[in-house]
Amino acid sequence: MAKIEIYTQMGCGYCVRAVRLLQSKNVPFEQIDVSLNSALRGEMAKRAGGRNTSPQIFVDDAHIGDSDEIFALDRAGHLDKLLKLGS
Repeated sequence: MAKIEIYTQMGCGYCVRAVRLLQSKNVPFEQIDVSLNSALRGEMAKRAGGRNTSPQIFVDDAHIGDSDEIFALDRAGHLDKLLKLGS
């Protein structure tokens, strides 16, 4: 399975949606809360090419994007392959 990391923050509805999508796929993932940690927020932005909104999602260290992008991948039928499900 792929290594999945999702940077989130408290009170973020988009973060909740993205986390629920990953949970529905029954894949392990690391949730990194940047709410109260400016160093982690800076790390997220650096890894995400300057994007500092939450969530930001990474699969095997590759930046996937935010909530819109992960849902678009799922709708297009590409997310399961990216997450290495069923392989």
